[in-house]
Amino acid sequence: MNRQKVIDELRLQAGKTWDIIVTGGGATGLGIALDAVTRGYSTLLLEQSDFAKGTSSKSTKLVHGGVRYLAQGDIFLVIEALKERGILLKNAPGITKDQEFIIPLYSIADTIIYTTGLKLYDLLARKLSLGRSVFISRNEVLLRLPNLEKNGLKGGVIYHDGQFDDSRLAIILAKKCSDRGGFLLNYCRVNGFIKSGGIIAGVEARDEISGEQFSFQARLVVNATGVFTDTITELDDPAMSPSIRPSQGVHIVLDRSFLGSTSALMIPKTPDGRVLFIIPWYDKVVAGTTDTPVDTVTNEPVPLKEEIDFILETAGKYLVRKPERSDILSTFAGLRPLAIQHKETGKTKEISRRHKISFSHSGLLSITGGKWTTYRRMAEETIDAAIKKKILEKRKCLTSDLRLTDNYATHDDRLKIYNEGAAEIRQIINNDPGSGQLIDNRLPYCRAEIRWICRNEMPVTLEDVLARRTRSLLLDARASLDIAPEVVSIMSVELGFDENWKNNQLAAYREYVKKYL
Repeated sequence: MNRQKVIDELRLQAGKTWDIIVTGGGATGLGIALDAVTRGYSTLLLEQSDFAKGTSSKSTKLVHGGVRYLAQGDIFLVIEALKERGILLKNAPGITKDQEFIIPLYSIADTIIYTTGLKLYDLLARKLSLGRSVFISRNEVLLRLPNLEKNGLKGGVIYHDGQFDDSRLAIILAKKCSDRGGFLLNYCRVNGFIKSGGIIAGVEARDEISGEQFSFQARLVVNATGVFTDTITELDDPAMSPSIRPSQGVHIVLDRSFLGSTSALMIPKTPDGRVLFIIPWYDKVVAGTTDTPVDTVTNEPVPLKEEIDFILETAGKYLVRKPERSDILSTFAGLRPLAIQHKETGKTKEISRRHKISFSHSGLLSITGGKWTTYRRMAEETIDAAIKKKILEKRKCLTSDLRLTDNYATHDDRLKIYNEGAAEIRQIINNDPGSGQLIDNRLPYCRAEIRWICRNEMPVTLEDVLARRTRSLLLDARASLDIAPEVVSIMSVELGFDENWKNNQLAAYREYVKKYL
């Protein structure tokens, strides 16, 4: 994954007709590109900014069936998600893991409801279950969650779901696609379509870094741009009706001492009917999420004051130590691209998380909705839809058994998130022991990791490294600001940039961080 080499190769193949061009480099687009390339289709993916820049790096960090969807009666979605949860945990060890959750129970009615409901959750998972849900006593709950509010506590229910690092998995998907012969280019915006006889035959695109214009021909163009889906469909047909209803989800990050446990806390019913998770993640605690309808689509949504207040207030009702604004290490917001349903209530929390696949009159294939957990199934169905339309020749999907990561590191080795890169990072450290020291004790990253990322993961900006290749920005925004000068210096050496570039990157990042403080 070397950006300049990709651009050089694309210039050499200027007249090529690709089987598939995917626009959008989030979970859905990367999943589709990987599915396509493993079936043997020539594949090009174009992303207007960085891979997983938007929603796909700002999730709740869960690979889950969706306990809330079960309560809403969407059994089909839960069954599908539980199956995909099992497949992902099987295929991506090291970047995913089994996470224990506890639902605290404060009434007899809740005890009956949630114990029964989670037994059904277990049954729906079938052989891919991560472990049986069980009722535990009040004392056992407090042993596992010592910082939980004790007043009125009757007991709890333990259940299991998956956890992962979303943007790290996105990069792994991109690397796996590249390894299989796919071409991926970040910071390349699709700004028009090539048509022949009214049918889409390719795309016009612009390199956002150099300004270079490209024309790429293709048998199939897939619109997998998430919340920007309607922006792309309007390039095809300005009269197209909206297909998504954006919803904002906000999270806050706190010190691990607020939870004081390796178990996660799930609050199944908040005052406005939402679910709240308080989850250990990278030695911090992530609390969220919200579900707020929004009208403006942006790559950088900003948490609303009332959303942060909601999380703080709700978490404070269940934790002995009540978190305050001054305790927040970082806040982040993502926009869910919920597929518009036939019956709209205006409440995004009631809109199904299922995905929708559609073709325009000119042949643009768009996929909307969905969630990280079901990205693989969404990709499979997208390619199958093109096969059914006879745009592509029939070939079998191979991704259900495609190993994404291997056991290159022990379970406790923090370098395991880099998959085969772990050994290469250790070699950098062996050659330069000082590079193995943490850049800042508040963050779990060393200098050798930054070097390796620059050489292997196509970062373009300082933000790419601090927000997505590492999770520094989300884990502790102020700490990420403190390490920015050293990180950008390493980047400038590895990527061949000058002092002016360094200064511009630092200035841009200092402004960018304000949205996370």
